[in-house]
Amino acid sequence: MKDLIWDDSLSVDIKEVDEDHRRLVDLYNILNHSVVEGDKDIYIEAVMEELISCTVWHFRHEERLMLKYNYDGFEEHKKEHQELIESAIALQQDLQQKGKKVSNKEIEFMERWLVGHILGADMVMAAYLGEVM
Repeated sequence: MKDLIWDDSLSVDIKEVDEDHRRLVDLYNILNHSVVEGDKDIYIEAVMEELISCTVWHFRHEERLMLKYNYDGFEEHKKEHQELIESAIALQQDLQQKGKKVSNKEIEFMERWLVGHILGADMVMAAYLGEVM
């Protein structure tokens, strides 16, 4: 699996949101490397937990900004956040309960939801915030 590379295509041009996204990309890459290198399951689980926790924090950060600046798409964006977190937690629990290892399939899933959310809903939100902040 290849690393996610932070570049201008992932930037939403809001410094504090971009900083959060960079951290999430870094954690994704740490998880990816740990799977490829065959690190211990307990370590991979810890990295996955950190990625999910940081994502939850980041989503709350975005939601606070959307509320502060009266973003009309708040409810829809928040719903997408909830769905993404629920799917990540379900994946995590499934892996833990079945004693399965994180595979390329799961890594690809996490890449799709991270990049897809940034390039989709976050770009729309950031365009609005960029005008009103």
